[in-house]
Amino acid sequence: VQLQASGGGLVQAGGSLRLSCAASGLSFRPYHLGWFRQAPGQDRELVAAINRSAGKPHYADSVKGRFIISRDNAKNTLYLQMNDLKFEDTAVYYCAYSQNVNWRMADGYNVRGRGTLVTVSS
Repeated sequence: VQLQASGGGLVQAGGSLRLSCAASGLSFRPYHLGWFRQAPGQDRELVAAINRSAGKPHYADSVKGRFIISRDNAKNTLYLQMNDLKFEDTAVYYCAYSQNVNWRMADGYNVRGRGTLVTVSS
């Protein structure tokens, strides 16, 4: 299974980016999906998650109101629209999948791939 995250880059504070995650060797359809991030010297954190039914997503408080997670099962792709970016959003972003009933929790997610680097300049 490979998850390829893309769309990162350098952006000024207040700007926007849209991340994508494509899977190979795995169909997203039966899984809950999430976006994690890890900043230098910090633990990896779950910032957004969406269940397999694409119901109401879950967001970390730090990104609520600014980030939007979505999925397109037909394209087997996960997205993260990031708006009003802040310096503290700088991190490597990873996508992940889970079958855990507690899909709003980080435990149970399988994080794969190298992620994509988002750098926000202040």
